[in-house]
Amino acid sequence: MKLGDLVVRKSYGGDVMFRIAAMRADQAIIKGTDFRLLADSPLQDLVKVTNTISIHSKEKQARIKSMESTRLMEQYRKGQTERSQAELNRKLMNHQPFFEVPGKVLHLDGDVNYLKKSMELYGQLRVPAEGHYVNEANMGDMLYHLLPRVRPDIVVITGHDGVLKHLKNRDLYSLNSYKNSENFVKAVRIARQYERNFDALNIIAGACQSHFEALLQAGANFASSPGRILIHALDPVYIAVKSSFTPIKDTIDVVDVIQHTISGTDGLGGIETRGSYRIGIPRIKDLSTLNVTPSAT
Repeated sequence: MKLGDLVVRKSYGGDVMFRIAAMRADQAIIKGTDFRLLADSPLQDLVKVTNTISIHSKEKQARIKSMESTRLMEQYRKGQTERSQAELNRKLMNHQPFFEVPGKVLHLDGDVNYLKKSMELYGQLRVPAEGHYVNEANMGDMLYHLLPRVRPDIVVITGHDGVLKHLKNRDLYSLNSYKNSENFVKAVRIARQYERNFDALNIIAGACQSHFEALLQAGANFASSPGRILIHALDPVYIAVKSSFTPIKDTIDVVDVIQHTISGTDGLGGIETRGSYRIGIPRIKDLSTLNVTPSAT
């Protein structure tokens, strides 16, 4: 086996597919291809995947749900444009051209591959987004510097996390039982200090098995993971997209957005929050086509 190989773990019944990220002696560091899972494994426990078509049903179901969630998001995004036009037509009794201002996303990710996938999805759905690959321990400091510059409507704080395996007395209420939940909590607190209004800054935080309750108490609007399960790499993105295209006068449908993530209510949860989508009139003009008579001296 070599770096970059796709593998599954025999001891877990091959339930999740990984890519080998690093190797040392007889151990490998492996990263989930679809789920936000970082693990180590003896090389002898790994089986190379040569045919991705025959992957485990859990992985297949996740990919099918991911495609369906993306389709629904595209449908919602198109529908929001149509609803905005219909509302303007009703008020103005004509087809008034308008422009859209979706909520801006600042996405911090502890995994460069998941960040790439996330940014591709934002681009596909035409969500204004800025992404940064940041080690989880440095996310708080990075937010302190980025928030005043980017001035986002939505912040995504995610990467790798998990309940630690080698603790003798594991306490799921304690942040010490998690790989990165404490780092995520610190980052959420810094973001919430920057903007205390939950409707002015929607914070989406956490990764696989993260301390859901601590993240909400720190100030997150949405977080993982109520059931301490693995979450799909793109689950935080789907919530961010829904927030970006929910009108500022409406609250995000919490039940709807969670049900359309891959992980569902065991993977993510949240509180009522207003959207950040706005429209403006008239439509912004192409200034190169205007015939303007100068009036200033």
